[in-house]
Amino acid sequence: MPHNPIARLINYLALAVAYVRLNLRAHMEYRAAFYWQMASMFINNCMWVAFWAIFFTRFPVLRGWTVDDVITVWALAASGFGLAHAIFGNGTMLAGMIAEGKLDAWMLYPRALLSHLLLGRMSASSWGDAIFGYVIYFFMVQPNPAQFLLFVLLSFSTALLFVGFSVATGSLSFFVGNASELATQWRMSMITFGTYPAVLFDGGVRLLLFTLIPAGFITYFPVLALRDLSLINGLYALLGALAVLAVAIVIFYTGLRRYESGNLMEMRG
Repeated sequence: MPHNPIARLINYLALAVAYVRLNLRAHMEYRAAFYWQMASMFINNCMWVAFWAIFFTRFPVLRGWTVDDVITVWALAASGFGLAHAIFGNGTMLAGMIAEGKLDAWMLYPRALLSHLLLGRMSASSWGDAIFGYVIYFFMVQPNPAQFLLFVLLSFSTALLFVGFSVATGSLSFFVGNASELATQWRMSMITFGTYPAVLFDGGVRLLLFTLIPAGFITYFPVLALRDLSLINGLYALLGALAVLAVAIVIFYTGLRRYESGNLMEMRG
């Protein structure tokens, strides 16, 4: 294992690429189902954007926000969520896997457990989310090249945020038993708040959006960054995502000490 941080990062990126290729090949065995899941998610997201477009024909400005700002939020949330769960698909399954003692097989791998575990599954429908985010932002907001480049970078930041949040909520099963339902509801709260304008919320709810449900790092700083090409707001969004991911990793490995094997005989190729 390389000790140089850059070399380790390159090493893990290569691991991620290898897993993505492997998972894609598996999905291509059922190509029609794969494409249908992507298309259905894309269409579902289009319906929500159509709702906001109709809303803004009646109310052109909402507390200083325009329809472009709301579409930006939807595009970021969709692309970030899509990338996170298309590549790290086991994040949404983590709570159940812990509760059912299914981590045993993943512990046999020579690298960090969490990396293999998250990369081991791909969500087909999440590719529809990711593609939707980029397409809707490019065609409806019509950004200049600098804005689009910043959007792509912020979509990666948002993906890190969703990965971290999935790990944090899924890891609750280490401490409270089967937390699958709790983790699912918490993630749904994140998605809900992550697709509504941050200006709608004040006071305690605004604080909540930067702590227990950190959707503010999708709906606030990234929008300001893209509206004004503000790198400092983009940096705030990235730091928030990295903080959530770091806390999630600590929670996971702290909880792992309490893990009870399911004694499953399972082999993974």
